[in-house]
Amino acid sequence: MQVHQKNITGRIVVILLILFFTSSNLFADEVSEIRTMTKEKVDIVINILKDKSLSKDEKKEGILETIDGLFDFNLMARLSLGKKHWKSLTKEKRKEFSNLFVERLKLSYLEKLDLYTDEEVIVDEARLTKKKRVEVLTYLVTKDDKKEMIYKLYKTKKKGWMVYDVDVLGVSIVQTYRSQFSGVLKKETMEQLMERMRSSGDLGA
Repeated sequence: MQVHQKNITGRIVVILLILFFTSSNLFADEVSEIRTMTKEKVDIVINILKDKSLSKDEKKEGILETIDGLFDFNLMARLSLGKKHWKSLTKEKRKEFSNLFVERLKLSYLEKLDLYTDEEVIVDEARLTKKKRVEVLTYLVTKDDKKEMIYKLYKTKKKGWMVYDVDVLGVSIVQTYRSQFSGVLKKETMEQLMERMRSSGDLGA
């Protein structure tokens, strides 16, 4: 009886180990695919920037089409505002805030692209930080400098892996906006904040 029980226990352990390593390999393959996907998107953006046959507007349109499939802008809007303030908004106001945030973020992104000269982007490693969370380490490289950027992705049910935040030189885009929004809301109402965003006004430090 004891021998039989030991055999059953042994089989269970073996099965669990097989499942564990199979699961680990699946995650490893998926993480590798995420790195490849991120590199493909980044390469497209760089190639558009380098294409001298394209006008400034054509470059911006092509880049926006590329990043729209990679970034979850609506989640970034919600995270940037914070749970407390997000819950206080009606469904209509949440939609308006998200739209205003997306426009502001895209405008800021495109303005920074105007500063591009001959930098290269190296997509380094992708690592699983927790279940359904992956970080992709990249570097913006010039002849004299190397700046670190980390793309943070999560797995969505419908669209697969999408970026919900980016750390640039150790500074989170989402945290930066959250600090700005929080600073404004300490002195002003949500409606006043949104009015600033409608007019593309300054949000402060």
